[in-house]
Amino acid sequence: MTKLTLSRALLSVSDKSGVLDLARVLHAHGLELVSTGGTAQALAAAGLPVRDVASVTGFPEMLDGRVKTLHPRIHAGILARRDLPGHREQLALHDLDCFDFVVVNLYPFADAIARPTATFEEIIENIDVGGPTLIRAAAKNFQYVVVLTDPADYVPVVTELNQTGTVSLTTRHRLACKAFDHTARYDAMIADFFANRTAVETATEQVSLYPVEPFPPRLSPVLRRRQVLRYGENPHQAAALYTAAERGGGIANAHQLQGKALSFNNLLDADAAWGLVREFREAAACVIVKHTNPCGVGVAAVPLEAFRLARETDPMAAFGGIVAFNRMVDAGTAVELSEIFLEVVIAPGFDDPARRVLETKKNLRLLVVTDDAGDNIILRTIAGGLLLQSPDNRLATPAEMRVVTRRTPSEAEWRDLLFAWTVCKHVKSNAIVYAKHGRLIGVGAGQMSRVDAVKVAAMKARVPLAGAVAASDAFFPFRDGLDEAAGHGICAVIQPGGSVRDEEVIAAADEHDMAMVLTGVRHFRH
Repeated sequence: MTKLTLSRALLSVSDKSGVLDLARVLHAHGLELVSTGGTAQALAAAGLPVRDVASVTGFPEMLDGRVKTLHPRIHAGILARRDLPGHREQLALHDLDCFDFVVVNLYPFADAIARPTATFEEIIENIDVGGPTLIRAAAKNFQYVVVLTDPADYVPVVTELNQTGTVSLTTRHRLACKAFDHTARYDAMIADFFANRTAVETATEQVSLYPVEPFPPRLSPVLRRRQVLRYGENPHQAAALYTAAERGGGIANAHQLQGKALSFNNLLDADAAWGLVREFREAAACVIVKHTNPCGVGVAAVPLEAFRLARETDPMAAFGGIVAFNRMVDAGTAVELSEIFLEVVIAPGFDDPARRVLETKKNLRLLVVTDDAGDNIILRTIAGGLLLQSPDNRLATPAEMRVVTRRTPSEAEWRDLLFAWTVCKHVKSNAIVYAKHGRLIGVGAGQMSRVDAVKVAAMKARVPLAGAVAASDAFFPFRDGLDEAAGHGICAVIQPGGSVRDEEVIAAADEHDMAMVLTGVRHFRH
């Protein structure tokens, strides 16, 4: 194993979590502590002997701290290979010592760009130059240098150092990998910030650089592997979950309270269920999903009643389903959840009595989503490339909709139409949904023709459709869909409109005394 010497450590951190305890251990093992700026002040205030980097370089910090460690006396001590006589001779010639530990994390650029009040100048000053250079130098020379960029690694390294008197090459290699990942993500954030920037603002002028574009000319989606999954969509496919380190919301970052490990399909279904249930804000809602399509949706005063309404949509499909709530799950709801086989239950929380009930279902996965990922750009892969699009968050309001039939929807029909329209947005195209009294009662998903979707939705309904409303994710290309729906007793329809045969379709609705609302917004979901 390549021998690790213990002579000097360089510490320069923005995030000072745990650095004092680390420095105490390094000092106890005989390392000289060399530091900069605020880190040096913190070490000295803690009573640790620390040497300022300027005394090593023989050159003071300058340009408001922009230049501190960018010096041969620092980088030669990090990059020197201990096994090469020529390197050792050059170090001796210039009276240079090696650095065996480099403890560095970077200026908080992510925090700066996330702060609404941050000026362009403040953001620029949070671009670290010396830090990435130190990290890359130490990681390149990992055979002889321990590079620490994450406070979470301090305790494991200290434990190894205390137990063995050294840090293994395996650990050094792991830390080097993490260091290169750290600088890659940091540089990617900066590159994306500049690619998306439309103007440079200085104290004296604002200069436009290029017109606003909906998508950056380059994309650096640096993701971190969160977990390796058991398999993909099928057992012969390998799979893993990756997340963006700078984001903390959505199903990808949900906290799992219990149950088996999540599968690839569990995650897809959970994302579909959470995406729909979070649309409902005013009342308790429950969504049941099977194969990424909702097979039950209910809205009520309390979660238990919402679950009952959702389950009644299609009890057979609910078996083995993914259930999502937009409210905390209580004990009463938990009891009924435990009565059927479910794969996953998602909610903002589960109270203690509910947890005790559901703990008896050892394989049931419980997911808590306490933070929402927001409206992310949607990214899909195709052979040889990526497709990006903005999220489908354009749900038309009643004020934007047009009633185009002789009959206007009643107040109750309006409520059901808006409910059905919200659900339909989350059903795979071609999509038709039927709803009544705040409950989904029929779904026709993923059909190749719209009239077939109308028929499938009716076939799936377990209750009479008379007086129910229908929602269509895209326009009716012919009147046959309206005629079929009318034959099942549908009384009102909501759809985008935009077909060359809209007048024919509207006339059909009038013939059947149906109310029809056009939204002007399509919601295809492939």
